[in-house]
Amino acid sequence: MRFGPDTLFKHLRSIIVTSKMAKSKFEYVKTFETEEKLLPNCWIVVRLDGKAFHRFSAKHDFTKPNDERALSLMNKAASVVMNEFKDITLSYGQSDEYSFVLRKDTILYNRRGPKIMTYINSLFSSSYVYHWGHYFTTKLKYPPAFDARVVLYPTDENLRDYLSWRQADCHINNLYNTTFWALVLKGGLTNAEAEKRLSGTLSSDKNEILFSEFDTNYNDEPFLYKKGTILVRKRIRHPKNGKTCVVVLPLHEDLIQDAFWERHSEILAVKTAGSYEWPESRPLPPLVLSQLRIDVKDRDEEIVAVEETV
Repeated sequence: MRFGPDTLFKHLRSIIVTSKMAKSKFEYVKTFETEEKLLPNCWIVVRLDGKAFHRFSAKHDFTKPNDERALSLMNKAASVVMNEFKDITLSYGQSDEYSFVLRKDTILYNRRGPKIMTYINSLFSSSYVYHWGHYFTTKLKYPPAFDARVVLYPTDENLRDYLSWRQADCHINNLYNTTFWALVLKGGLTNAEAEKRLSGTLSSDKNEILFSEFDTNYNDEPFLYKKGTILVRKRIRHPKNGKTCVVVLPLHEDLIQDAFWERHSEILAVKTAGSYEWPESRPLPPLVLSQLRIDVKDRDEEIVAVEETV
């Protein structure tokens, strides 16, 4: 179709007028926006913490001192985040918190801190709600909320110390909670009495209470509770078709010692996922089975791009 000179002029004028209308007199307010870019060549950590989760866990009848369903749900939500944001090289979770470590060379969203933080937080929170019914039969009584912060760590040592701090915190809190709830649920003390009994005690004192009064050896407690969960990317062999796939793998190990970082050296070296031989005597974790589409339940069918390698 051809336009005459008059028609073409009217068409161009319409485009110019529309463009001017789009740039209204109110558009100046955009100049108030700030773009907070994170320093280059630094590890980026986004840490999420549950808001008032003491109340939330009580309202939803979480098992004390640890609820495996709740921890598994946290791990599930974190794995969804990691499968969406490939620059997250490691995540660490315990209780109602999760830390996501992004490669120090990431250019995700031009390293705009608020954008990275809000996307990770919103995806984690929505995934927590979305997958709730897979782990709990109790319906959600009100929406959970998580706060978020971004912290930069300029050196590998700083990053290791941060993660060591969080895992040490996991151990300290878990030992206290395990002893506290033993005194309440098995020892018949009130919450106030148990708190008073534990006031000023050392780790050795709590271990002694558990062992002498409740025949519990804290060393035998599950590593999930004592060490938290480390999520890393690893190449594993698909148990059915034999192909090598990159998945988000949950580990419950000591990450404070050098041995962990030697076994998973690709993390600090900022390299691609390393290989991992999962023991044939142990079943793959449900978190991995869902990524490999093995025994997947309907509620578990979120889109996950699993990388297959020869």
